[in-house]
Amino acid sequence: MLVSADFTTVPDLYAKKAPDDARVDGVPCISFPFYIDHLNPAVKYLHWEFSDPDSIPVCGFEWIHWTMANLPVDAIMFDPSDAHALQIPADFSRKVNAMIPEAAQGRNSQASPLYGQDQQNLQLVAHYTGPQPPDQDHRYVLQLWGTTEPIAGLEQGFWLNAMLHGLEHAQVVDGGGITLVGSC
Repeated sequence: MLVSADFTTVPDLYAKKAPDDARVDGVPCISFPFYIDHLNPAVKYLHWEFSDPDSIPVCGFEWIHWTMANLPVDAIMFDPSDAHALQIPADFSRKVNAMIPEAAQGRNSQASPLYGQDQQNLQLVAHYTGPQPPDQDHRYVLQLWGTTEPIAGLEQGFWLNAMLHGLEHAQVVDGGGITLVGSC
């Protein structure tokens, strides 16, 4: 699988400089668009993690910005003759649960008890949160996995480790990723 975007630096709308109407509790909440090409035809479900490994020196752990599991490929495929037949549109994180209820979004690092936020606000802790690097530009990694079946036992608000453990037992037939920059 080939994962791509129309940018290498996450645009302001999806990151630190997002306008107030693109935030939840002050945090950027509109997810960025990206493409998935050359997908193995055996893939029926997509799963991903968007995280910031450069946050480790800042907060002591890799910041999780977005996790998604059990997204049926059939639900987002449009024209297979198109070069970008599989597109995850902008603001997908806020819309996916109404459009595709079997897909599940996991908790991000805003849900950490170490962070001290309202961990019950699922609009914040179980959706996309945009890059907000405090010290310098950070590199963000979007990693995708494709499986033949959904990962069992994942519900809205799952933790990343549950998805990763589920992937160990799933038939992963494809994968890919992209690194993007988040501006300080």
